[in-house]
Amino acid sequence: MLQIKDYLVSGDNVRKMVTCTKTSGEFDKNYPDTIVIHYTAGPYQSSLNTLVNPKVKASAHVLIDRDGSITQLIPFNEIAWHAGESSYGGRNGYNKYSIGIEIVNSGPLTKSGNVYRSWFGAAYNPSGVVEAIHRNQSTAKYWHVYTAEQIETVKQLCAELIEAYPNIKTILGHEEIAPARKLDPGPAFPLDKLREQLKCLKQEELLQKPLTSETLPNPTDNSWLNPSKKVKWFRSWLKKTAGTKSAQQSKVGFSVNTLMLINKTDNHEKMGHNHNSSNRGTFGHRHFA
Repeated sequence: MLQIKDYLVSGDNVRKMVTCTKTSGEFDKNYPDTIVIHYTAGPYQSSLNTLVNPKVKASAHVLIDRDGSITQLIPFNEIAWHAGESSYGGRNGYNKYSIGIEIVNSGPLTKSGNVYRSWFGAAYNPSGVVEAIHRNQSTAKYWHVYTAEQIETVKQLCAELIEAYPNIKTILGHEEIAPARKLDPGPAFPLDKLREQLKCLKQEELLQKPLTSETLPNPTDNSWLNPSKKVKWFRSWLKKTAGTKSAQQSKVGFSVNTLMLINKTDNHEKMGHNHNSSNRGTFGHRHFA
């Protein structure tokens, strides 16, 4: 189990911190608000040496090895040099907005006989390779797979970071903030699934609290101001989460008013009544781009 305290991560799979001095000082107020996922394109030790080498203008907050173990290099309140020239969502220079996670992975591979080779000559058996199309490309290539331990560690670490830094709303790949020059983490990493899982994880946490203007997901268009549509969302939400421990009605923590509104709407619809747009409200949610 991971824990973040005083800008450092701790846990059973966290190695001794290796200090890296390549930072730009502390984040400004309200940052970080993003996590950026990278692959190292090399093995653990050479990647670590590069990240701490003062002559190389690159660094990251953490490095995750093939066994899922974490080496922290820079405290999470300081700016690392992992994004480089980058742009996304109308913002440039993502170092100052984001925490950088480096995962040990060789990236794209080339088939050579019965094995697949990395750019630095390492050979991998077919079990360590996946053929897939990169989100920024149109043809399939061979890619080094990520281990289950790495993927689980990344998920746990991102969840802890989101908990520790509530302004974090976005998880991106380096390939998304620098698409013209970067391919990491590549199609072998389940980036979209990670984003969806963490959104659900946060939603599961919200389910433990009474539904209020602060805890309800936010509709993104004005049509949701119609109370009948809000109720339809509630019903859909309950149906999707039915059977999960946190979604049991006795434990979800729905307010009495919310349940009454759902029941009242059900009865009115059975009787053929329509709803007007009184009782308007606005809801808040977390967004993972």
